[in-house]
Amino acid sequence: MKVFIWAALIMLPIVVNAQNWQGKFEQIDKLLPTPNSYRTASGQPGHKYWQQKADYIINVSLDEKALTLEGDEVVTLHNNSPHKLKYLWFQLDQNIRKENSLEFQSRENEIYGEMEAQDMMGITNDHFYEGGYKLGNVTAFDGSPLPYIINGTMMRVDLPELLIPAENVKIKISWSYNLYDRQRVDGRGGYEYFPEDGNYLFTVAQWHPRLAVYDDVEGWQNKQFLGDGEFALTFGDFDVKISVPADHIVAATGELQNKEAVLTKDQLKRLNNAAKATSPVIVVSEKEVRKKEKTRSDEIKTWHFKAINVRDFAFATSRKFIWDAMAVPLTTTTPLAMSFYPKEGNPLWEKYSTQAVANTLKKYSEHTFDYPYPVAISVHSADQGMEYPMICFNGGRPDAKGKYSQYKLQSMVSVIVHEVGHNYFPMIINTDERQWTWIDEGINTFLEHLTMKEYYPEFDNTWGTPVSVTNYMKGNPDYIRPLMTNSDQIVQFGYNGYGKPSAALSVLREVVMGQELFDYSFKEYASRWAFKRPMPADFFRTMEDASAVDLDWFWRGWFFTTEYVDINIKDVSWYQIERKPANGNENSQKDTTEQVSNKLLASPGPIYLSKPSDASYGGFKNRLDDETIIQQNIGRFLYEITFENLGGLVSPLIIEWTYSDGSIETEIIPAEVWGLNENIVTKVFAKEKQVVQVQIDPNQITGDAYLFNNSFPRKAVKSRFDMYLEKD
Repeated sequence: MKVFIWAALIMLPIVVNAQNWQGKFEQIDKLLPTPNSYRTASGQPGHKYWQQKADYIINVSLDEKALTLEGDEVVTLHNNSPHKLKYLWFQLDQNIRKENSLEFQSRENEIYGEMEAQDMMGITNDHFYEGGYKLGNVTAFDGSPLPYIINGTMMRVDLPELLIPAENVKIKISWSYNLYDRQRVDGRGGYEYFPEDGNYLFTVAQWHPRLAVYDDVEGWQNKQFLGDGEFALTFGDFDVKISVPADHIVAATGELQNKEAVLTKDQLKRLNNAAKATSPVIVVSEKEVRKKEKTRSDEIKTWHFKAINVRDFAFATSRKFIWDAMAVPLTTTTPLAMSFYPKEGNPLWEKYSTQAVANTLKKYSEHTFDYPYPVAISVHSADQGMEYPMICFNGGRPDAKGKYSQYKLQSMVSVIVHEVGHNYFPMIINTDERQWTWIDEGINTFLEHLTMKEYYPEFDNTWGTPVSVTNYMKGNPDYIRPLMTNSDQIVQFGYNGYGKPSAALSVLREVVMGQELFDYSFKEYASRWAFKRPMPADFFRTMEDASAVDLDWFWRGWFFTTEYVDINIKDVSWYQIERKPANGNENSQKDTTEQVSNKLLASPGPIYLSKPSDASYGGFKNRLDDETIIQQNIGRFLYEITFENLGGLVSPLIIEWTYSDGSIETEIIPAEVWGLNENIVTKVFAKEKQVVQVQIDPNQITGDAYLFNNSFPRKAVKSRFDMYLEKD
């Protein structure tokens, strides 16, 4: 009989769970690539890990009158792979703006009543602009022509002979294209025109044929560029000469090699002073700029830059640029933080931009490694937010009188922090943005939040936290995709690629792992994959490997599903422990009145403790001090709580207990409590004092989507309008 009862008790939960068990705690090995000698099961590069190297020597000229860019390049591919290569693939991102491009043909449009004139350009693709590359020669280094084929935004160049491992090949390419007005054409580069003084500000990006990635995971990464899936690029060294009107100032990836040739003596002196200053120093003043705006130089100057071990190169040029700079002393490096901006950005930019760059480098270095590049540049142009190695283009502009709101200031600072932060993710930790947005944008948003929280606590820093994405996560599932979705298939791009992954990492750091374990593991991931090419599995595996925390349930729920957190306190029963009466007249059954009244009973039901019989000890000859155990527990309160998982996403339980004496206690129950039943869990808590209120996730740090069912007894949940009225 004893064996039968035991077996029945064991089988009961199995039968219950089997009705709706989804394997939320199963390992995700089947969802990840198999470890190998290139990428290990621990998440670190394997002993046979390799990656290609692509070096560029480029000469480029910008014609401000014709608004064209023309250049030629020598690209050297170092074949570090174990494979023989028959051809090379190049990215031609400017071809996204060719007539009838794949991006235009696959673009979705709708009509919403009255339309603005500019809306028609998105429908007709008529931007009064001829886009795309005009290729000149594609040759071997000796000048002999090479056969090539262009497929949309990709170009295959066939080699005259197989490129064997450990060898290199040099390809010469010449090209030109029409620069575009960013007000007309949506793009990451182009120009901004200032009608008041007739000048241009050029932000030049994705501007030359770039070698595509060839790696151990995909072979050639030759996905078409459709706009949302940004970059997949190979590290290399750049030697770039940029010819522009002589009165222009140029900001670019890398270090300026010919300062004496392009700067005045005063500007050079100020720049040298800035390299030793810990607050911004003006290199090119607004007074100088206002003078230059009124004239036009017919002469040409060539600015020479070199950049080592970068995956891309961008630049900005204008005679309107004010320039300031400062040193940022880190533990092992001292990069130069710099800003370039037109007078229309002042006083906002002169006051805040370069300091925001410095703050970003400090905070990101703290969580990864010291910034390794010599410069970090923030360039101002209207309505932009785009990143490249060592340089980014950022919006945020005061009105014509130089006035700006707190919201405008916060928007400007946050975009600078975000775009400068991209130097780490993905410019150094070189993830594949053509495939997944979250692995650089989401991680970067998370670090942006930490930076903003530390250096700008006066701002509303909700974005990127769990509370900022709850409405999204509980929304219409037809408009939500898992984070592990290809970038070009994402809907609600900002929430999916930025907000939700940042919120997930926040939950991981603040709730699941704790700050110490998370920070160590995250830093280990950054260190392992700096200047390498990690995949999502490498991140997942490293975070577990460095922490000894099983996170498969977390990755599965947050990254591979669209489930959300919604934990309901379904039932609370409370009891007080008493000694079993000598006459055996006990009545210790559950009272469920509180389920109806939604209130804790005024007095608890009794629960009795008694000494166990000898049979309870089984074969053990020793006996516990049962009388002491009874004495220690008499008078204690027991609270039996049933939690219900309504959103599907398993979550730790942060429980806040409010006692009758007004004191408050918080405890965290790990997510593993859902291991046997993913839908409903009952747990008993022993307390010394009477509880008057139970609440889960009181500070909204787990991302619980519905607050009304988080407390018992139920509390009224204030609407956003109520909170707005209270604020006023």
